[in-house]
Amino acid sequence: MKRPSPPTVRRLIGLALLIAWEAVPRLGLLPELFLPPLSKTLAVLWLDSYIYAAALMVTLYEVAIAMLIACGVGILVGAVVGGVASIRNLMLPVFSSLYAIPIVILYPIFTAWFGIGSESKIAFAGVYGFFPVMLSTAAGIRTIDEQYLLAARSMGATLPQLIARVIIPASIPTVLTGLRLGGALTIIGVVVSEMLTSASGIGYLVTMNRTILDSPRVFAAIIVVLALSVAFDIAVRALERYTMVWQSAGRRMASSSTDTSARLATSASAA
Repeated sequence: MKRPSPPTVRRLIGLALLIAWEAVPRLGLLPELFLPPLSKTLAVLWLDSYIYAAALMVTLYEVAIAMLIACGVGILVGAVVGGVASIRNLMLPVFSSLYAIPIVILYPIFTAWFGIGSESKIAFAGVYGFFPVMLSTAAGIRTIDEQYLLAARSMGATLPQLIARVIIPASIPTVLTGLRLGGALTIIGVVVSEMLTSASGIGYLVTMNRTILDSPRVFAAIIVVLALSVAFDIAVRALERYTMVWQSAGRRMASSSTDTSARLATSASAA
């Protein structure tokens, strides 16, 4: 008997969870205060769609700016830390130690510096997503085989060619892994900060409706956050497919450098 493919299994699991979400409160296994039926949650989401759409626009704005900070600065700093040995030996242990600190405990400091508006949420989420992006980029650059760089230089590659055809293709898998994790943490950081101190955004809707024990509207906001996270994951997967050309170029470069090394070794043994 042929086993179902992983995508089929994932769809079946998702369908089973949706059915359970509807059936468990309907059968009285859990009070609706703890878990409202899926149909009621979707009905509330449709009824108040304009409210959730307005809140989502605020959250999307904060997430977009925070991701530019986390990903842009994270890749830049990670490239410097991973590429320069003296800076790596000095700063990498510091960044690794800071990453171990629960960043959420520092949120009051951000509110003291930037106020309770969007600025503090953007700064907090940007820092929250910065560390995994930076560390993954540094790790990706550190794993590049020096033989690839030597082979490229021996073939007359310029610095832009070296970056585009060797460094980026070789490090992009780990960089994308960091982007996926850092982006997810950025979304979490924005929503959590909105739940703590805000008068707008999806996190604010969660806190407001939780206070008045309106569970359907709380779960409707959670659905919006899940949809945002899924959309981000789909975008990263599309980027991975797009950059497969670069990764293939990196493998061709690796194969070429291996062949060059083999020819040099053969020539040396013949001499």
